[in-house]
Amino acid sequence: MAGLSRVDNSAFGRWWRNIDRVTLYCVGVLLAFGYILVLAASPAVAVRIGASREMFILKQVIFLALAGIVTLFVSTMSREAIRKMALIGGGLALLATLMTLVHGLEIKGARRWIALPFMSVQPSEFLKPFFAIVTAWLLAKRRQTSRDGKMLHFPGMVIAFGVYAVILFLLKSQPDIGMLSVVTMVFFVQLFVDGLPLIFVGAGIGAMIAAFIGAFIAFAHVRSRVERFLHPNLGDHYQIDMALRAFGNGGLLGRGPGEGRVKDLLPDAHADFVFAVAGEEYGMIVCAAVIGVFLVMVIRSLQRILREQDPFVIVAVSGLIAGFGLQAFINMGSTLHLIPTKGMTLPFISYGGSSALSVALTMGMILALTRHHVGSDTNYLPGSGPDMRRSWTNGTRRHLPS
Repeated sequence: MAGLSRVDNSAFGRWWRNIDRVTLYCVGVLLAFGYILVLAASPAVAVRIGASREMFILKQVIFLALAGIVTLFVSTMSREAIRKMALIGGGLALLATLMTLVHGLEIKGARRWIALPFMSVQPSEFLKPFFAIVTAWLLAKRRQTSRDGKMLHFPGMVIAFGVYAVILFLLKSQPDIGMLSVVTMVFFVQLFVDGLPLIFVGAGIGAMIAAFIGAFIAFAHVRSRVERFLHPNLGDHYQIDMALRAFGNGGLLGRGPGEGRVKDLLPDAHADFVFAVAGEEYGMIVCAAVIGVFLVMVIRSLQRILREQDPFVIVAVSGLIAGFGLQAFINMGSTLHLIPTKGMTLPFISYGGSSALSVALTMGMILALTRHHVGSDTNYLPGSGPDMRRSWTNGTRRHLPS
């Protein structure tokens, strides 16, 4: 299909020529590896919790298939359709997250899930991509000009901070400090790319440090994880010890498919510690290749926006790919004991329907927003005319390399 004729003017032909095929191939690689690891890690977990092995595997196979379909479908959408979907989906995700405080399932002291007939949904997973799009739209809209060239004074940044405050309250109440940290970093990255003055950048870093200290003092589970990370002789290190031992047992080439033992010992081998299963059965070379795939996806997305002039696309993709990359780093970094442990899934690879579909939305929106738009199909947001793009290039885009 790489040689698809340039005269093919069908919807598929235009989509295939303009899509970032390297990133699309990387999504396929991660989905394939997710299938392999669900077959490796899930049966042992199913037996341990008394569930059906076949049903446990089938559910994740369906989730990954849906993730692939969602990625492809969303990647065909226009920029305006992406914005509308984010506004509607973000509102629904906020309401669902609010519902978890009243009707949510309590697991390990946190109310983050809503029980459905065949699965449990974590609404906060969907807040990440939708919030990034809504924030980008609000920040871009405040720079729009009227038909006579006058700036429209839309309080986009004020509204964005208001939405963030609501999310902060909801996630703190669950509590889900890890998700709140990711959302905060995504928001901060978008403000920085949008042109936040350096003095406020410093203030934001100081605020995040203060918030971390506050979480360390206020939440016992945060304090426990940090203390165990800083002082190896304190507390229970069973999961980290098992994970590190798994990497050691795997060595360079791994013990072979199905030959790992960590999946029989770790309670979250199929989710938070799936990278340890990969390390034991497939070795350091495969793990390094997986890390390389994530790096390629991040770098390719950043490269695509370097030639963009639409501030909405630049800020939106920056936030989306920052959340995607940060989630992958947190999972692999905590498994390797580079950072304190945090229950966060590895995109497209860990078990979980909410995570798989949320990441699929993220990558689908990145692919849609970074598609080449030629001529009249450029599809800038209403009001983002030449004056707006010139203002962006001369001013607020100064943080991006040329």
